[in-house]
Amino acid sequence: MKIPVFLLVALLMILHHDFWNWQTHQPLVFGFIPIGLAWHVGISIGAAVVWALAVRFCWPTDAEVLEGPSADGGDA
Repeated sequence: MKIPVFLLVALLMILHHDFWNWQTHQPLVFGFIPIGLAWHVGISIGAAVVWALAVRFCWPTDAEVLEGPSADGGDA
């Protein structure tokens, strides 16, 4: 599952550069949001979803292993 997540990250990086919306603010999404801003809202939501997938499927399982308390009761 790591490769699809990495490909989604690469796709988001490419789609983030919306050169087709640079010179226009029309059409307005929902009647008040310029199209470029709406595009970035979508990219932000997509980034949150991809990050959730990365944490779920790509995060190492042994990274959160904590040591038990030390023998003397103090901080190790």
